[in-house]
Amino acid sequence: MLNSDLLESSSSSASSSSSSSYTAPLTAVGQWLGEGTAKTRADALLNKPRQKLIVAASLLDNVPNIAGLTRTSEIFGVGELAIANKKLLKEKAYQHISVTSECWIPITEVPRTKLGLYLQEKKTQGYTIVGVEQTSSSVSLLDYTFPQKCVLVVGHENCGMPAEYLRHMDQCVQIPQLGVIRSLNAHVSMAVTIFECTRQFLNSKKTN
Repeated sequence: MLNSDLLESSSSSASSSSSSSYTAPLTAVGQWLGEGTAKTRADALLNKPRQKLIVAASLLDNVPNIAGLTRTSEIFGVGELAIANKKLLKEKAYQHISVTSECWIPITEVPRTKLGLYLQEKKTQGYTIVGVEQTSSSVSLLDYTFPQKCVLVVGHENCGMPAEYLRHMDQCVQIPQLGVIRSLNAHVSMAVTIFECTRQFLNSKKTN
């Protein structure tokens, strides 16, 4: 269990944005529960407490990256995932990797043109905006303490995070590397960062 002070129910997270919605069909649980108990089980899963952590992936283009990030976000109890276009949730290439994870996490459609406004809105709600990006002022992921309410923002697969979005960041973090290649795959970078957030939240429970 995660620290209750760092969690919120999935239903309350979804209601924070008019464009947030669950996409879970009852058949996703009906396959292994039977139709009689599917709705009850689905409701329980959808109302499961999640972290007060938002992943903003509106700058990503690659379907496998977005699908993998959906799966990672659901597994680690991310409270909300923002993507540029929810139509891709119906694509077979997406569903093959997501393995129904999109059914159990609030997903918000935030077009790139609206990303700046979205981040500003989250700031007014008390969230800290953290970019996962290599910049001259980035701090090591190992040295950063994530706040309870946090939005993680990932840049584009090829060009990273454009300057127009960097100005919205309260802080940027980068993952220490030992190899020659300059950067990790976008989804891998976010997976590492999401796990570090989760690790810190779990450790905070032990000390409280």
